[in-house]
This record gives sequence, structure tokens and C-alpha cells, in this order.
Amino acid sequence: MVEDKHKSSPSSCRRCRRRKTATVPDMPELLTGDNRTSRDPTRKTRTRRAAAGNNRSNLVRCEIGLEEKKEPQLLLQPLALSIRVFEEEEERVMDDEYDSGGGRSPDKAPAAEDEGSTAPIPERVQVGGSPLYKLDRKLGKGGFGQVYVGRRVGVGSGALEVALKFEHRSSKGCNYGPPYEWQVYNALGGSHGVPRVHYKGRQGDYYVMVMDMLGPSLWDVWNNNSNTMSAEMVACIAIEAISILEKMHSRGYVHGDVKPENFLLGTPGTPDEKKLFLVDLGLATRWRDSSTGLHVEYDQRPDVFRGTVRYASVHAHLGRTGSRRDDLESLAYTLIFLLRGRLPWQGYQGENKGFLVCKKKMATSPEALCCVCPPPFRQFVEYVVNLKFDEEPNYAKYISLFDGIVGPNPDIRPINTDGAQKLIYLVGHKRGRLIVEEDEDEQPNKKVRMGMPAMQWISVYNARRPMKQRYHYNVADGRLFQHIEKGYEDGLFISSVACCSNLWALIMDAGTGFTAQVHELSPHFLHKEWIMEQWEKNYYISAIAGSNNGSSLVVMSKGTQYLQQSYKVSESFPFKWINKKWREGFYVTAMATAGSRWAIVMSRCAGFSDQVVELDFLYPSEGIHRRWDNGYRITSTAATWDQAAFVLSVPRRKLSDETQETLRTSAFPSSHVKEKWSKNLYIASICYGRTVS
Repeated sequence: MVEDKHKSSPSSCRRCRRRKTATVPDMPELLTGDNRTSRDPTRKTRTRRAAAGNNRSNLVRCEIGLEEKKEPQLLLQPLALSIRVFEEEEERVMDDEYDSGGGRSPDKAPAAEDEGSTAPIPERVQVGGSPLYKLDRKLGKGGFGQVYVGRRVGVGSGALEVALKFEHRSSKGCNYGPPYEWQVYNALGGSHGVPRVHYKGRQGDYYVMVMDMLGPSLWDVWNNNSNTMSAEMVACIAIEAISILEKMHSRGYVHGDVKPENFLLGTPGTPDEKKLFLVDLGLATRWRDSSTGLHVEYDQRPDVFRGTVRYASVHAHLGRTGSRRDDLESLAYTLIFLLRGRLPWQGYQGENKGFLVCKKKMATSPEALCCVCPPPFRQFVEYVVNLKFDEEPNYAKYISLFDGIVGPNPDIRPINTDGAQKLIYLVGHKRGRLIVEEDEDEQPNKKVRMGMPAMQWISVYNARRPMKQRYHYNVADGRLFQHIEKGYEDGLFISSVACCSNLWALIMDAGTGFTAQVHELSPHFLHKEWIMEQWEKNYYISAIAGSNNGSSLVVMSKGTQYLQQSYKVSESFPFKWINKKWREGFYVTAMATAGSRWAIVMSRCAGFSDQVVELDFLYPSEGIHRRWDNGYRITSTAATWDQAAFVLSVPRRKLSDETQETLRTSAFPSSHVKEKWSKNLYIASICYGRTVS
């Protein structure tokens, strides 16, 4: 059993408040379960406010099957006819979206892909006061431009050969003028491990950077050496790459796309031929705010991915704000690839590739990933995958891990490690070896990603005034009606439902505020005709659950504060749709899963001022705690075999007691509920699915 808590009250600071004790006039009722087996780098935190539409009469109606978008018409009647709204997802799979009466949602416009221009690259280049260069061979092409060799024409100062990077003015990185990468090079160019930019400017339709000419990438070296590298070579790469990232991070930036192709050696035959460089700063972002000096705020946007799938951190896959830990995790995967020649998640294809790769990364332990590697590589992986969002990495300690693999004489190492040696001297050294001072009183940090994937019950408890609450679990289809009707007779309404192994769990209590309620057990996920029929009667979805066999339990109630409602059934978690509905003033009010499918219900006038999503292949403990500290509370939960999703919201009306706790248990948490009730903590949400043990 794993328990997470957040307690607060109006009388003190949010992190240190203690919940006031309330007297319990009547003990809650307990019913046991049935005895059956069971590239925008300046992205900021979003704030959404509910859109206008606080009057039930201001609902909109539209005709089904309209080919053109039409202006909505306002109705004078107090209720609107429930109309089905259907959308096609951008993915191959069609997902269903239905609306209680808000009219047809705006048609989805396909994303406009900027294919750039076919304007030819100029054969001769002279920008920003540079000498004249003539284009030679092409070095490469990436998502943010093309790179050529430039040879100096005639006499003049500067190198005979340079690298010329071209980016078309209409490319995505140049929407507002020169490429964003220029800003990063202005801040980092010429620092340890970053090539110098000598000139930059615009010529014709292209923005051009004149840079140091470098040698082969680590990918080229690995590929030309029969796809192998010695442990000493990779250890030297680790030592110097860590020092390069430390210097970049010290200036407030994270690279965002660490991989073998972006590490280059110096030009062969020159004094820099064994020196390591990190290039391509097009995805670099600030981890530290330039004006305040503080760490940027945590956020998660599951529809945003930055980096390269093979080497990206799991946090990048999940759309979390980039920080120093992500560069180091990508470096860890880079090192293991160079040493092993392959990563366990290579080979996935198709539109679902990113999902499958992230899932595999989180399911692969450091021991399995590094099974044929020297121990320091496993230790490095363990350190970096368990770094917290804003935790300062111990770069010197990471470098020291590889000290025993490389030769004692830095002059004969295959990679120049001068930068790492300078970092070591800053921390302290003895006989050429690093001393890492440990605080004897330091407590071990809670691991972010240690543990094995597991299927568990996830229950959420909120502080409430004393009330009657009842639960049932392991309920077969045939017993549902009996339990629900008995609850109705006792003045209770269903507040939450869940399913495990095709057996249902019901939470019923007296604090819902509902005036009437209907429910349906259907073989469909979800039964749209019945839902639409209840919408017409002014019932709104208040709880849903799905089973592994595809059936669903839908609960709809009167007396909710909702004015309009929409839901979507999707083969994957539909964050893009959620984000679109947020902008329309809807908020998630219920979620469920059936197998790998998701159902999301969103409502207007839900009583929230802001809402965020935490999505993870294990359990997003760190994200939940960060959200709690910022005033969010879990308001919906759902999980599949692969993922767990938590919706956290900021209530419009401040709660008198903001205490919230979560439990993860292998069995239904019946043995813990009485203890929670004695503290006036009541089940607010429950689901069964993927977590970590």
C-alpha cells in the first residue's frame, strides 16, 4: 500500500497547514463487498477561464451532418435538444465525440504543414561582414535547416573551410524573424563544447550562420567501426559529454536533443580532432528564468513532444517541461547505444511508435538496460532517471563513476577530457581522482522511477463534513441494481464507479447534492443513444466506468451545476481534444477506460478555474505533489493496462479544508476506508489500472 497526502487549511501556509479536527456525530456506514473473486521554446503555463454561457437558455442547436460551418443560433427555450456531434480525429482511428446541446463543435482544420520553399541555396555566401564563401559539399539536413561546407574565396582572415547552416525564412523556426537557435548561440557559442558562430545574417530567402568546421559525429565513428565502440571510448565520451552539459546548464539552457548525431569531434588532423562538441541547438530551451533566476515552472502537455524518439527522456515523451534531467537521461541512452549497439525499444514502427517506445523505456530497468555494460553505466542510468524536475544534478559525481574505466593518463585517452578535468578541479581532487563529499545526514531521495509496473486500485480521498458514505466492490452485473436501489432508498446517490476484472465498484454517499439519478449497464462503451435520451431530460453524466470486456456503467444525475456536456471515446488519451474543449470553457468531469480505450466527459460550469492533466506509464507521484503545492486537487482518475491519468483542478470556490490523500493498493481499499472516515476523509474518486509497486 502506498499513500500520498496533501493537507492544508485556511489558517496557515499551504504546505504546512494542518486540517482541523471535526466531530463525527454518526459513524459512516460500511457495507462489505460481494464475496466473489475479483518547437516553441518559450512555452508558459496555461491559464484557462470558463467561456461565456452561464445561462441554461443560451444553449445552441445545429443540424446533424452539416457540411459547412454555420453560425450558431440562440434558443429562447430553457432546454436544448441533445444533438450528436461527430468529429474525425487526425489519427487513422475514428473517435466519437458527442455533445449535450452545444451545437456542432468547430470543424477540425488539418494542421498546415509548412513545407518551406524550393528556393535554391545560394552558391556564394557573404553575411554579417564575413568573407565570401563558395558552397562545397552538403554535410547534412535536419528539421531546422541544411548544412554545407563553405570554402573561402580569395584572400582574407578566418578559416579556409567553414560550416554554413541555412534556414529558409518561411520555416517554422523563423516565424518571427531570425531562427531561435541564433539566440541560443549568442548565449552559448564558444563556451566549452559548443562550436563558435563567426558570422550570421540573411541572404535572399535564407538565414545563414557561418560556424566552425568540425569532424565526424559519434554516429559516424560508431558506424564506421562496425557498429562498435570500446568501453574506454564510451566512458571518455561520458566524462566529456557530462562536462559539456554541465557548462550549458550552468548558463541556464538545456539542449533538448542529445544523441550521437549531435556530438561531433574536431576536424581530423587538427589539434581539436579528439575534442568533443555538442551541436544543433534548435530545440534548446531555458530551464532557468533569465529575469528571476528561478527554475521554470513544471507543466505537462501530453500532445507536445520535443527531441528524437530513440534517445528522448520519458518526461519528454510525456510532454513535461524540459529540465536538466532530460539531457542527462538522453545522454545515458546515447552511451548505452554506443556501447551495446542497440536499445531495447528500437524497431517499433507506425503512428503509435512514440507511445510504444515510452512504455518500453519505463518498463526497462537499469539492470536490464545495462546487462552487458560495466557497472558505472548502470549506476549512471539509475542516478539520472530518478532525478526530480528541478533537482540539481551532481555532475562531478557522475564523472567520477567512469574514472576507473578510462586510463590514468588524460593525454592518451581516445577523447580529450580537459573540460571534465576542469570541472573536477572546481570540486576538489586528490592524486588526480575526484573526491565526492557526501553529507552523512543526507536522507536518500524518493526514487522517481524505481519499482515494477503493477495493476492496483487508485483511490482519492477528500476532506468533507461528516456524512454517510457506502461502498460496494466485486459486484457482478446481476447485483448492481439491488445495491443501487437500496442506496437510493437510504437517500444516497452514486458519486463514483470503477471496474476490476469485469466486476464493479460503487461509491454512494449523501453529499453529492443530486436530486435524481439514472444509470445504465450497457455492452457498449459508451451507449450514445441512451446518453442523448437522458440529456434531453436534463440529466448529466456524473460518473462512468468501463470493463475489460467493453461494457460500461454510466450514471447520470439531476442537480449538477453543469450547463452543457460533451464526451469523447478514443483509442488513445485524447489530450488534443481536451485542450480544445478547455479553450471552449469545458472542464473534465469524469473519465473511464475499457481495455485500452478512453472515455472523457467534459462539462461547462464545472466549478473550476483551471485544470491540468498528469499522464504516466507508471504513477506520476512527483507531478501530483507539484500540482498539490500549487493549489490543484485531483478531480478525475482513470487508468488502462498501460497508463494512469489524473485530472487536477483549481476550484472556483476556495475549500475550507483542502486536504487530499491518495492510496494505491493491490486489493480494493476496504481495510483503509474506516480509518479515512474517522478523519473525515471520504472517497472522491477511484479506478483500477497501471501504477508502480
